[in-house]
Amino acid sequence: MSEIPIHDLIGLIWFIVLWAGYTWYADRYARRRPSLRAVMHDYRYEWMQQMLKRDNRVVDVNILRNLLHGVAFFASATLLILAGLLTTLGSTDKAIEIVRALPFAAKTTLAQWELKLLVLSVIFVYAFFKFTWALRQFNYCSVLIGAAPPAGDDAYARRAAGVSTNASKDFNQGLRAYYFSLAALAWFVSPWVFVVATTLVVVVLYLREYRSGALRTLSPAGPE
Repeated sequence: MSEIPIHDLIGLIWFIVLWAGYTWYADRYARRRPSLRAVMHDYRYEWMQQMLKRDNRVVDVNILRNLLHGVAFFASATLLILAGLLTTLGSTDKAIEIVRALPFAAKTTLAQWELKLLVLSVIFVYAFFKFTWALRQFNYCSVLIGAAPPAGDDAYARRAAGVSTNASKDFNQGLRAYYFSLAALAWFVSPWVFVVATTLVVVVLYLREYRSGALRTLSPAGPE
């Protein structure tokens, strides 16, 4: 670790604290205050109630199929990104020379380069696990739709909505990893740019999930 400058370690610690802190905040308070996750859970519960009333549930299957396609796409894309990162690790010397030739990039040692690529790899491994777990939960939701009883079983509708919401939560956490990976790319420019980019990502995520026009439109009161 002595080969890693202190400002790089500060940037990495700031990155971890903000990501973990925002995830904790979003998971803890998502249902206590207006948020996209809380509002969409209400819609999912209403969806499952309507699903129980339908004899033909082709519409519900098609909705789930669309959700599954989106998750599967990101899971596949994440594997391709991981393959690219591993390939870059295998040609470290050439990659460092290319980065050093960029006028805006910070001077990078071998240890710094490997640490940055390792952090990016960990981010996308985390995203892959989140996407695949979301995929499995959406599959469980499809089974719940297939096994749904006649209308009137409110507890069943709540369970099905809960599974769907949990799958959506993991999918969102995978997408959140993509946002933070963009901040991690700024680390190749400068550790202080990395700090600023991480902060901006958290601000953008907060505004989208708690202060966005989409939230105001989806809320029962509607847009102002």
